[in-house]
Formats: sequence, C-alpha cells, structure tokens
Amino acid sequence: MPAMCLVVMGVSGAGKSTIAAQLSGELGWPMAEADEFHPADNIAKMSAGTPLTDADRTPWLEAIRTWIDERAADDESVVVTCSALKRTYRDILRTASADVRFVHLSGTAGTVGGRLSGRSGHFMPPALLDSQFSDLEPLAADEEGHDAIAVDVTATPEEITAETLRRLGLPTRHSRH
Repeated sequence: MPAMCLVVMGVSGAGKSTIAAQLSGELGWPMAEADEFHPADNIAKMSAGTPLTDADRTPWLEAIRTWIDERAADDESVVVTCSALKRTYRDILRTASADVRFVHLSGTAGTVGGRLSGRSGHFMPPALLDSQFSDLEPLAADEEGHDAIAVDVTATPEEITAETLRRLGLPTRHSRH
C-alpha cells in the first residue's frame, strides 16, 4: 500500500490543527502545519489583512506537495493541515506521490468566526475569514467518498477524529491492539 497523506482542510479557525494533531496521534503518523510552508511575503500579506491570491498560493501548495513527496519516497504516511479552499488547490496536492485524502472540516461562518476571534498568536486575522468563505469551494460530488469527506465542526474533536477514521477506513490506536 502506498504512503498516505491526510489533508485536514477548511477555513481558518475550523479546527485543522486540533484535528490533525489528534489524527496524527491516533495513526502514529507525523504531522505538518501548512502555515509553516508559507513564504515570508505571504505571511506579511496576511498579517496586514490582505487576502492571498491564487498566484500567492501556488508556490505554497507546491512546497507542501514536495514535503508529502519526500515523506512518500520513504514510505511514510503523514497528516498535514492545509486550507485547500479551492478544487484547483486540492488538485495540486493530489499530484503528490502519496495516496492523498481530504478531510474537510465544515462549519458556518458564525461557528468558525467565534472560534477564530478567541485565538491569539496567529498571523491570520479574523477579518480575513470572509475572504476565506468567499474562496471556499466545498468538496464536489465527484470528490466526496473514500478519498474525501466533509465532517461537521460542531462535534467534539474526539468525535470528529473517530468519524474521520471510521469513514476513511483507517485503524484507530485502540483497534490495532
């Protein structure tokens, strides 16, 4: 079986880091935060409240894909957070040499905005949330299924993690014993 990459996707504040960390722990796979792959210019733009363009995002997505490829070359499965807001962004990640699967953390602007306003120490200001929802292209019908699922963010992190593992057919830490 080829190496797998779970991309935990959604708008800022949806809970990507929390869920990715739980999935990483359950599966025993390393995790990466997509924010760590942003060039300095992107971080400066977002910190100033300027939404990123598709041109800004392309090298960032390519850097994430390269990281996935490097892990897959060592037969290492991974979990990565990435907004992956548009189908074209997801398609870039799908070209990685791993079996790439998407977990869309789906919620309303009200739910996610409430979480985002309580977060500190992040370069993505809450004011950019509207631009993210505007850019968001939820999983299309031909994307959903075994390789891409949407999960409601109103459940607890533990419930979201368990549902994700169940729907993707992945073993939990407890089921391997």
